[in-house]
Amino acid sequence: MAENLNLFTSTQNVIKEALTKLGYTEEMYELLKEPLRMMTVRIPVKMDDGSVKIFTGYRAQHNDAPGPTKGGVRFHPEVNEEEVKALSMWMTLKAGIVDLPYGGGKGGVICDPRQLSMREIENISRGYVRAISQIVGPTKDIPAPDVYTNSQIMAWMMDEYSRIREFDSPGFITGKPLALGGSHGREKATAQGVTICIHEAAKKRGIEIKGARVIVQGFGNAGSFLSKFMHDAGAKVVGISDAYGGLYDADGLDIDYLLDRRDSFGTITTLFDNTVTNQELLEMDCDILVPAAISNQITAENAHNIKAAIVVEAANGPTTLEATRILSERGILLVPDVLASSGGVTVSYFEWVQNNQGYYWTEEEVNDKLHRNLTKAFDNIYEVAQTRGVNMRLAAYMVGVRRAAEASKFRGWV
Repeated sequence: MAENLNLFTSTQNVIKEALTKLGYTEEMYELLKEPLRMMTVRIPVKMDDGSVKIFTGYRAQHNDAPGPTKGGVRFHPEVNEEEVKALSMWMTLKAGIVDLPYGGGKGGVICDPRQLSMREIENISRGYVRAISQIVGPTKDIPAPDVYTNSQIMAWMMDEYSRIREFDSPGFITGKPLALGGSHGREKATAQGVTICIHEAAKKRGIEIKGARVIVQGFGNAGSFLSKFMHDAGAKVVGISDAYGGLYDADGLDIDYLLDRRDSFGTITTLFDNTVTNQELLEMDCDILVPAAISNQITAENAHNIKAAIVVEAANGPTTLEATRILSERGILLVPDVLASSGGVTVSYFEWVQNNQGYYWTEEEVNDKLHRNLTKAFDNIYEVAQTRGVNMRLAAYMVGVRRAAEASKFRGWV
C-alpha cells in the first residue's frame, strides 16, 4: 500500500486517533477535522514593469473556540489551499500544547519573493491585508511571519491594517521589528524552542550535549540559528544542508564560517565541491538528527536507515506516520514538530500580550518565560506518552487537541 504523504489527511488521521483516545465523540472529530473558515482572495498588484499581475492568497481559521486564531503567513510558489488548512490545524495543536488562549490560523500567498522586487513584495503584503481585513484583527486572528516572510513584511502589513482601521494596531500582527512593538527574542524563538526540546530529549536518553554529534537538515531561519545554538552549547554539528545539498564532516563543521558565508535564503553548499544529497545526510552517523527543511523527508523507505538516537522535528511534517511508527519501534525518541517548533507561537503570544498591555519585557525575561513554557510542555507530553503507551506524536496531538475540544464543548458547539 502506498504511503500517505498528504499533510492534510495525515493530520486528520492523527487528530481522529487522538480524539478517540481521549474519549470524544465522532461529532467532535467532524468539527475539528477542517477549518471553520477558509478565505481565498485575489490580489491585483502593479508590477515594476507597469503590468498588473493577480496573486492568489488564502487565510484559514481552524477553530476559534479557545480564543482568537493565530498563525503565520507564507509567501511561496507552492502555497495551496490544502497546505494552509493543514497548517492552521497544526497551529491549534501548538497553542494547546503550550497552553495559549488561541485557536489555529494560517495564511499564504502564491508568489516567489526571490523573483520580486522589494516594492512588489510590499504591494503584495498590503494587498493581502486589504483583502482579508474583515476577518483578522487583534481579537479575531493574528498573523505572523512564516516561510519567506519577515519582520519588514509584518511591518508593512501592520501599517496597512492600521490605515484601514484608522488607529495604531500593533497587536494585529506579531514578528514585527522592535521599533514597531516587536518582542525581544522573536526572531530566534523557533530555534530556541527546538534547542530546549533537544536538551530535554537528551536528558531523557542520558546523552551529554557537549560533544554530541548533531545533523541539521535545512539552513534557513530555524536551521541556522539552531546550528549556532548547538555549536555554542559544545555539540559537534557534523552535518548541515540547504536546498542544493548537504555538508558532512565527522569532526564537526565550522558553523561560524558557514553562517558568515551563506546568502539571505540560507544557501551555502553551492560554494563547496564535495557535497552529499539531502537524503544521504539524513542517514549519516549522528546522535541527534534535526530535520529543519521541508515535509516528508523521513519516510518508510529510509526510516530503517536513520542512525540517530533522537530525532527532533524543526520543520513541518518532515516524518511520515509510517516512518514515525518505524522509528518508535526501533526505540528512537522522536520529538514531533507540533511540540518542537512551538517556540515561535509562544513568543508571538508574548509579543501580543506586550502590545495589549503596552509594557515590554527584556530578552532575558522572554527567554526565561519561553524556557518555562516549553520544558513544562515537553514533560507533560513525555509523561502522556509513557503512561498511555503511545509515541510522542500521538501524545502531543492528545495534549494539543484537548483545549480546542474542551472549549468547543463548553461553548455548546458539540
